[in-house]
Amino acid sequence: MAEQFKEQGGAATMDPSAPFRWISSRVMSKVISPERLIAKRQKMERRRQASGVPHVVEYFHQVEDGYSHLAAQALIALTERYDIELRCHLVAGPSGDNSVEPELLIKLSQYDASFIAPHYGLEAPGANVLPDRKAIELAESILTAPILQAQASADFAALATAVGAALWSGDQVALNTLAEQHGCVSAQQRQDCLALGNARRAELKHYSGAMFYYAGEWYWGVDRLHYLEARLADLGADTSADTPLLMPRIEVEAGNRKDNGSLTLEIYPSLRSPYTAVVFDQTVKLAETTGVNLVVRPVLPMVMRGVPATREKGMYIFTDAAREARSAGVPFGCFRDPIGEPARNCYSLYPWACEQGRGNQLVSSFLSAAFAEGINTNNARGLKQVVENAGLDWSVAKTLVGQTGWQALLESNRLAMYEAGLWGVPSFRLLNKRGESVLALWGQDRLWLVAREIERQLALA
Repeated sequence: MAEQFKEQGGAATMDPSAPFRWISSRVMSKVISPERLIAKRQKMERRRQASGVPHVVEYFHQVEDGYSHLAAQALIALTERYDIELRCHLVAGPSGDNSVEPELLIKLSQYDASFIAPHYGLEAPGANVLPDRKAIELAESILTAPILQAQASADFAALATAVGAALWSGDQVALNTLAEQHGCVSAQQRQDCLALGNARRAELKHYSGAMFYYAGEWYWGVDRLHYLEARLADLGADTSADTPLLMPRIEVEAGNRKDNGSLTLEIYPSLRSPYTAVVFDQTVKLAETTGVNLVVRPVLPMVMRGVPATREKGMYIFTDAAREARSAGVPFGCFRDPIGEPARNCYSLYPWACEQGRGNQLVSSFLSAAFAEGINTNNARGLKQVVENAGLDWSVAKTLVGQTGWQALLESNRLAMYEAGLWGVPSFRLLNKRGESVLALWGQDRLWLVAREIERQLALA
């Protein structure tokens, strides 16, 4: 048992990182506040108007990324509807500390994009074989030409869609034909073009492909395009304001059918994940509404597993999670970082909470404390609030804090997550009555797809 939890409400032994954690939490809470966002947008728009420049949207395309293949298909419609100047860049995938499991990420982008494409009315990437390096380089060489020649964004958009279709279908003949028709550049020119795109993306403080950038904010792929559309509409740049958005937000909606427990929904959450904080309670509610069996399989946060996280990645994740929370109506923003001992202490109580039938409530209570209520979970007073808000007995819990045995449970969950081709949190896996996986997806923004697949599976039963 941790010494600081022997006495109810006692102060915790000082964690050497506690002062830094407190300062960084305060800073992050301010950074993601709606008030700061509004002020920042107003400042950017005043600057744009004073300089007399148009609304400039920059797009960063990664040819071997399934999400970029979907995003490219939205470019022409975006330029036709909105009064913008579109500037396109070619980029490589994430690298260095921004790159976690790059091979798995490319495979997931193909798999995931193939699932979501029909719901957006887009052409899915091929679902069989990933593009090889030679084909990828040829695709990059073809798309470099219009960038170097400063051709219209519409030309790049049309060509990127055609090149992507050939690349993802494995149609080398079609790719060669496009090279003959539109030309391709030398290996050096291709590398120089990628270097310029990577440098511009780094200058704007991002690391990934399929990204849109406008006036200080990033929007990932078709999933976040509705935020950009709404922002442009607010600025009067929407020429068809009375029509639906090109890529509207897809809500999480349970169907009318009720399961009898034949389906199992697994969620892999982490206690330090802002995206988990956004979606955990929604996941529990979806399972209750649909009748599927919910299995919660917590894992250690990536940074506590030794996976580094850059500042630019952390900033994007927190600002994006805050945006997603506001859109979903989920309380979020008063942040108190639970990394390290706070998370470990809560994990050590998790097996006991499950025995009491309150495991989900403990996870929910801790996430709310850390990401919405700003409760300091690094001392007994804060953890006591978490435990009691979960409907558990603190007089018992304080004697169990720091117990071992939970590490093996979390590690087995991590291995199962990796075996499913996933590695980040929150991840979902939907199993049929035979225990076979019918869907395995990463990200809180895939719960709507899980809900639709549950309804589809029940309709087949």
